[in-house]
Amino acid sequence: MVAELEADGRMFYTPEWFAREQGRRMAPPRGRLVIASCVSGSELASDVADRYRQLLGQHGSEDEILILHDVDFRFENSETCVRLAHHVGGYDVFLFQSLVDPISGSDIDHNYMAFLIAARTFREHGAQHVTAVLPYLAYSRQDKPTEFEREPTTARLMADLSVVAGIDRVIAWHPHCGQLHGFYGDVPVTFLSALSMFREVFRHFEGREDVIAVAPDAGASNFVLHFCRALKLTGAIASKFRPSPDQSVITQIVGDFSRKKVAIILDDELSTGGTVHALAQRLHEDYGIEEIYCAMSHNRCLPEAREHLIGMHEEYGLRQVVVTNSIPQTPAFLELPFFSVEPLSEVLSRTINRVHYDRSVSEVFLES
Repeated sequence: MVAELEADGRMFYTPEWFAREQGRRMAPPRGRLVIASCVSGSELASDVADRYRQLLGQHGSEDEILILHDVDFRFENSETCVRLAHHVGGYDVFLFQSLVDPISGSDIDHNYMAFLIAARTFREHGAQHVTAVLPYLAYSRQDKPTEFEREPTTARLMADLSVVAGIDRVIAWHPHCGQLHGFYGDVPVTFLSALSMFREVFRHFEGREDVIAVAPDAGASNFVLHFCRALKLTGAIASKFRPSPDQSVITQIVGDFSRKKVAIILDDELSTGGTVHALAQRLHEDYGIEEIYCAMSHNRCLPEAREHLIGMHEEYGLRQVVVTNSIPQTPAFLELPFFSVEPLSEVLSRTINRVHYDRSVSEVFLES
């Protein structure tokens, strides 16, 4: 009877009804959970939703979560529109978007605009919370102007737009720099670390005296330092300069390479692959490294990177490249025999769960 009254709009809600519903549904303090996605974020959102359901079942819960995929579309004039197929008033929304999507070919600016419009749509239609889940945080490399080049701090602009659109939290995977925290003002920002993941991937190298971990530049040095401490390995740092935007020259590598035969290169992003190729060449030719392993949190799937990786494999002893699905990976990379992808569904499911229930996100990494 209640369902019939609600369906045709005749239901009149009372405090007693609300109390009964709250007790029956046991709604969390942030509202009912919604996993939503723009078109480019749907694949990862589906993986996370599936894993979240599995975890609910493993822990004896029959709770259902609302899934809203592909909320955006384009009009014929190329404008983006978002429409919601379900009421979201009072819900706790986690909005997924892959800002870089080499599968569909949608460019970053279009994907960002779709995300902003989607965030505003959820907010205008009553969502209690809207958390942006942006595994690859585009524009994060534009965190400061290039010296003498009269550039804007575009990462700050994108943060401002996101907050104005209505997001009240950000979840991202291993962004380029930590100072992006401050760009979002009072909005909580959760930057997930790849340290635990890569530590487990290379656990079999723990304590080996013939292995060294190498940071391609100063920006990756802290990450590599913590990785070395976790696995009891020696570390090294390379320095580089760029004669042009797409060219890298390794000037020197600081570290103890005595009796080292294996190198693990760690970084946040694989773009054209020029830096890691130049580093691998130096390690192989000048330091006698026989085997090279690479782990990057993000792979933008550029053709130049694929060619660089193949060259490293054929000439410099590259044995394995590990990335994540923070960006949808193309078949051209997936077919490489030395290329593997670590899924983010587990860490994102557990992160969402803790945010949803106002618990510590750091537990995700302390338990791993």
